[in-house]
Amino acid sequence: MGPKQSALHLVRRHLASMPGYKPMDPIDVVARELGLPEERIAKLDGNENPYGPSPKVAEALREFGFYHLYPDPEQRRVREAVAEYAGAEVSQIVMGNGSDELLSIAAMLFLSPGDTIVNAPPTFGVYTFLGHVYDARIVQVERNEDFGLNLPALERALDDGGKLLYIASPNNPTGNCLPRDELERLLTHDAMIVVDEAYAEFTGESFVNMITEYDNLIVVRTFSKWAGLAGLRAGYAVFPPWLAEIVWNVKVPFNLTVAAEQAILASLEDRDWLKRNVALIVAERERLSSRLAELPWLRIYPSQGNFVLCEVRGMAAKDVRDSLYGQGVMVRYFDVPGLRNCIRISVGKPEHTDRLLAALREIGAGVGK
Repeated sequence: MGPKQSALHLVRRHLASMPGYKPMDPIDVVARELGLPEERIAKLDGNENPYGPSPKVAEALREFGFYHLYPDPEQRRVREAVAEYAGAEVSQIVMGNGSDELLSIAAMLFLSPGDTIVNAPPTFGVYTFLGHVYDARIVQVERNEDFGLNLPALERALDDGGKLLYIASPNNPTGNCLPRDELERLLTHDAMIVVDEAYAEFTGESFVNMITEYDNLIVVRTFSKWAGLAGLRAGYAVFPPWLAEIVWNVKVPFNLTVAAEQAILASLEDRDWLKRNVALIVAERERLSSRLAELPWLRIYPSQGNFVLCEVRGMAAKDVRDSLYGQGVMVRYFDVPGLRNCIRISVGKPEHTDRLLAALREIGAGVGK
């Protein structure tokens, strides 16, 4: 018998060499690396909700007695509740294993190898990642200096064969929202527009009501941010009815766990409690922004999300990130075209803000001297 042969040649060629998407490390890994207890870590790099889920979620998960059975394949109860919350018809709703799965389903639906996906960086890195996964041609249309869309260039890219465009509103990591009139212009083109509303609850605005007017619009949303269910992977999308029917035929069955379903139902029953926490996060975002603006070596960008983007001046943003990390404060670092020497800070509780600010004042004490 000859030597064992590698099966690498069986892997689709473009996948074997494509760049991956690297999420942030979990808090327990960081705590072990730094030798600190988990409660000493200020995790401000993942845009998670520091207040966590509604207390009714734990109660619902504890009382649920059917974990040994498959979920409802038609997701009936949870789709009814979500449709009422989102202001859509039940027939338009498809639930997913986090909003990432719905973003991926959109790519699967519209991208064949060689098709064109249009992207508007700086934005959520998963959009480019999905373009690579589906072996698409990726056309990058850089945003303007204020992070608004370069609308004429985007429209040219769509007219030049672009089939799919993801737009986050508020945009991650820049925090700015998509104006409705700009979305209306994009929707006049022969392309599918996916609006990612992961942070919509922090603005109180949504484009869901436009889906009845445009059959080339998908809105993707999540319970990760506003409802504190990031670890349970609970997302949904609102599709045009004609497209929702196709999605049911192509998505994998049982893609929403019974735990996520129970958590969603409990969250929507306790939405007033959750909205009070959203208000706390928005208020803390404004306090964080104003305090950061007092540091002359940081440029603060306005944000409608649960995070604040800062350009670092006079020193390397990576050094700032690393110094904060050593003190148990985790932030996200960016140094890519259109987003040079920046850090993004998730909004935590007031005590997290205070720790962060104290550490930044110490780090910046020598800047400019």
